Amino acid sequence: MNSTPQYHGSCLCGAISLRIDGQIKAVTHCHCSQCRKAHGAAFASYGSVPGAALTVSDPDEAIRVFKSSPSISRSFCSTCGANLFWADAAGKFADWVSVALGVLDTPFEPVGHKHVHVQSKACWLVIDDEWPRH
Repeated sequence: MNSTPQYHGSCLCGAISLRIDGQIKAVTHCHCSQCRKAHGAAFASYGSVPGAALTVSDPDEAIRVFKSSPSISRSFCSTCGANLFWADAAGKFADWVSVALGVLDTPFEPVGHKHVHVQSKACWLVIDDEWPRH
């Protein structure tokens, strides 16, 4: 029996699907202005995986990449606009990808959560959970 977890996901229109083979780590709820604007929401929730654990199917070549910073790439579906991934080409996690957790179709229960960039949070948002804040 294979004990490696596997997760599946897709964009809103289904043009892009993904599979993650392995644990999803570093679950963060990012409050930076770039994540808020990219998601049109109070924060974006991501989980990180090694790039080798992520398989993406994009038969219609719908994925588009936006460089939001010199080393940061954000990927989204050009058909439905769903945010999919972000990656940082610099630093010690350059081979990891952060997957937008809202695109997962398979149940996922994170081991832990944390809020990041809370100093940039939306002024109207009250964070009342007990997850760590950075």
